Amino acid sequence: MRTEWMKHPADAATGVLPAPNVPVTPTAANVSRRSFMKATGVLGGGLMLGFFVPGANKFAFAEAPKPVYAPNAFLRIAPDNTVTVAVNRLEFGQGVNTSLPMLIAEELDCDWSQVRSELAPAADVFKDPMFGMQMTGGSGTIAHSYLQYREIGASARLMLIAAAADQWKVKPVQCRTEQGVVIGPAGQKATYGSLADAAMKQPMPEKVVLKEARNFRLIGKPTPRLDARVKSTGQQIFGIDASVPGMKVAVVARPPVFGGKVIKVDASKALAIKGVLAVLEVPTDRGGRGVVVIADGYWPAKTGRDALVLEWDSTGLEKVSSDKQLIAYKALARQPGKIARNADMSKLADAPKKITAEFEFPYLAHAPMEPLNCIVDLKADACTIWSGTQFQTVDQAAAARTAGLKVEQVTVNTMMAGGGFGRRGVPSSDFIIEAVQVAKAWKASGKTSPVKVIWSREDDIKGGYYRPSHVHRAEIGMDAAGNIVAWNHTIVGQSIMTGTPFEAFTIKDGVDSTMVEGMGEPYDLPMKLSTHIVTANVPILWWRSVGSTHTGYVMETLIDEAAQMAGADPVAYRKKLIGDKHPRHLAALDLAVAKSGYGTTKLPAGQAWGVAMHESFNSVVAYVVVASLKDGKPTLHKVTAGVHCNRVVNPMTVEAQVQGAVLMALGTTLPGAAVTLKDGLVEQQNFGDYTLARMPDMPEVSVHIVASDDAPTGMGEPGLPPLAPAFANALAKLSGKRLRKLPFDLA
Repeated sequence: MRTEWMKHPADAATGVLPAPNVPVTPTAANVSRRSFMKATGVLGGGLMLGFFVPGANKFAFAEAPKPVYAPNAFLRIAPDNTVTVAVNRLEFGQGVNTSLPMLIAEELDCDWSQVRSELAPAADVFKDPMFGMQMTGGSGTIAHSYLQYREIGASARLMLIAAAADQWKVKPVQCRTEQGVVIGPAGQKATYGSLADAAMKQPMPEKVVLKEARNFRLIGKPTPRLDARVKSTGQQIFGIDASVPGMKVAVVARPPVFGGKVIKVDASKALAIKGVLAVLEVPTDRGGRGVVVIADGYWPAKTGRDALVLEWDSTGLEKVSSDKQLIAYKALARQPGKIARNADMSKLADAPKKITAEFEFPYLAHAPMEPLNCIVDLKADACTIWSGTQFQTVDQAAAARTAGLKVEQVTVNTMMAGGGFGRRGVPSSDFIIEAVQVAKAWKASGKTSPVKVIWSREDDIKGGYYRPSHVHRAEIGMDAAGNIVAWNHTIVGQSIMTGTPFEAFTIKDGVDSTMVEGMGEPYDLPMKLSTHIVTANVPILWWRSVGSTHTGYVMETLIDEAAQMAGADPVAYRKKLIGDKHPRHLAALDLAVAKSGYGTTKLPAGQAWGVAMHESFNSVVAYVVVASLKDGKPTLHKVTAGVHCNRVVNPMTVEAQVQGAVLMALGTTLPGAAVTLKDGLVEQQNFGDYTLARMPDMPEVSVHIVASDDAPTGMGEPGLPPLAPAFANALAKLSGKRLRKLPFDLA
C-alpha cells in the first residue's frame, strides 16, 4: 500500500495544510523511563525505504550491520527523478533539512539539484537510533544518524541497480550509477525515477558497503541549504503561519504564579469584541487552571484575552523571589553537598596562593523568534496535531493520554519551527497538552472545528521552563610555582532531569550529571566537586548547551585567573594542564590561536585578547577573541573559532552553528539578560526588558575546523559555552576585574 504523507507540508501561498492520512500501528499509550511508546507511519509514492540501525554513532567504511526493514520510508523517488528525503528531526534553524539529505544523496549517487526534503511525522521508524525516541536534541542528529542515513541511501542504490539489471537481463555487478541514472554494461541507461516502482519490489540488501571518504562528492563539501530560498524570501511556512480549513485561534490566560488557579472570570468585555467566539476555563501546566479565548483570528483572541477580568488563587504555592533565592543558594554553596568528584583537599588550607570565588547565574528564557504554537483537530476517535516539536514521541503519547485516545489514534505532523533551543522539547509536553485541553473544551462547548493555540511574546517570556539559576563556589589552592594543588567546588541549583524520563540514568547518588558536566576536564586537576539539588516553583528545562552554559564559564574564567596568578600565558597554562591526554582539545586550541594571530599580532591600544575552550556533546570549541572596554561599555570585536567535531558533513552548517552560538552566548553577557521573579511573579515580559543580542552586537567571526576522519560529533550546542568566558577573560585584562556573574556586572 502507498500512502502519501504531507507531500506538500503547506501551500506556500496560503499556509493551508492538507488533511493527513498517516496510518499508525498500535502501541502502549504510556511513556516510562525504560521504554517509550511505539508508533509507525507509512510513506509512499515511488521507492520506499526505512530501517532502524543500532549503533549508528559508530563509524565504519566496511560492511554495515544488517538493516531491520520496516514498511516505512525515508526516501521517495518520483517519476521526474526528484528525490524527497524524510527528515526524522525538527528543523528549527540548525540545518538538518540539508545535512541529512546530503547523507542519503551521497550514497544514493543521485543528482543533488533534484533532492528535496520534508519533515517526517511522528512514527516509530523515525526514532533517533541512539535515544530510542523521535526527538531533536543533545546535538545528536548527525552524530546518531550519520550511518543510518548513509545506509538508507546505499540500500536504495542497490535496489535500483537490481531493478535495472532485471529489466536488462544482466547481473547487478555489471551495472553502475551516476547522477540519478543506472548505466548497464552495453551503455543502457535508466533514470531512478523510471525504476523506482520496480526497485520498491526488490528485497532489501542484506549488506551494504559504504563509500570511502576519498570518493565523497557531497559529504564535507560546503553546501547551501535546501530551504535557504524559501526562508530568505518569506515563503517558508512555519507552525505559527500554518492553517487548516475551518480553524479557530485560541489565546490562553495562564496563572501569574506557576500552578495557580483562576477563581473568578468576568468575560463580558472579551465577548463584546468582534470575532471572539468563546471564553472557556481550561487546565494549564503544573496543575493550574486558566482561561482561553477562542476567536476567528489571533488579534481578536489576543485582545479578548487582555480584556478579561480575572481573579487568581495561589494559596499554598511557593512564591519564588530571585533575591531571596540567591541568598539561600550562597549559604548552601558554603556547605558540603552530594559528592560528584573527590580528591584530596589537604593542601588547600596551607597553599601559598589562593582563589576564592562565587559565581551567579540567573534563570534564562529560551526566547525563540517564533513563540510556541500548536494546531489540534480533535475528533471522537482521532486527534491530529501540527506543531514544531522536538519530542514527537513523547508529545504523541501525552496528547493521547490527554485526549483519552490510543496512541495510534494520534497523528503528530512536524512543522518547521523558528528556533527553540530546547523549549520545544519538554518532557511534560506542556504546550501540547494545553492545546489538546483547549480543543477538548472547545469540543465540549459543541464545536468541532480545529483550534490553534498561539503564545504571545509575553506568554513565551513569562511562561516558564527556563534555564535554571545556579550558584558556584570555588576554593582553589596553588603552590608557589603556580600549580593547582587543590580545587574545592560546590554547585547549587535545580535539577533539569528530576521527574523526567531521563532521571534514572542521569541522576546518581543525588548528583545530576548535567549539572556538573564540563567540570574539570580536560585539565589535570585535583578537584573535589559537590552539588546541592534544590526545588523551586519555577519550571526549568535544558537550554542550549545544557549544564555547560554555566560550568564552561566557571571553568574557563578560573583557569584563566589561575594562569594570571601563576604569571603564565593563558594558552600555555591550559596546554600544560591538558598534557597529552586530550589531543582534540589541543588541536582546536592550536588552530584558533594560529588563525587569530594571538601571540604574533599586536592589538591596538585599548583592546585585549581573551581565550577559552570547552567540550560539550563530544565536540571541542576553542575561541580566541578580541575585546575592548570604553566608558564601562564592553565590546566584542572579533572571534576566531577552532572547532573539532570530527568528520564534517556540511562545513557551512558548522560555520552557521558557531556564528549563531556566538551571538546567543554574547546575549547572556548583556545587561538585562536575566529572568527574575518577585513573590512568584516573573518580572520580564518582552524584549524591552529581557535582553537578547542583536545584529549591531555581532562581532566578526571566523570559523576553522580541524580535519578528521572520525565519526561526527554534535555541533548544535558546543559553540555556546566558551564564548562568554573568552569575552570575560579579555575584559579582565582591560579592567583588572574578574567577572563572577552573568550578565556582566562591570560596576
